[in-house]
Amino acid sequence: MDFSYPISHEWSTDEIVEVIAFYEAVEIAYEKGMERDRLMKIYKRFKEIVPSKSEERSLANEYEELSGFSAYHTIKKAKNLETGDIVKM
Repeated sequence: MDFSYPISHEWSTDEIVEVIAFYEAVEIAYEKGMERDRLMKIYKRFKEIVPSKSEERSLANEYEELSGFSAYHTIKKAKNLETGDIVKM
């Protein structure tokens, strides 16, 4: 991919790495699929860093504009699956 991930300069380096891991997990769900529980664990950490719904929505919209991948739809699908299922977009 040839784009910059949306991040906040207020985050620590570790937080930036973990947010980027979430974006990459969304990409994996689109490209080949990802185990639901692993994706939800990564998303849970993302939500610890970005607890605000409005900030999450803003970052997700910016990410989708840059990448074409929808974090919102990926997580929505994952929430409707069972433990052990594969999230494939």
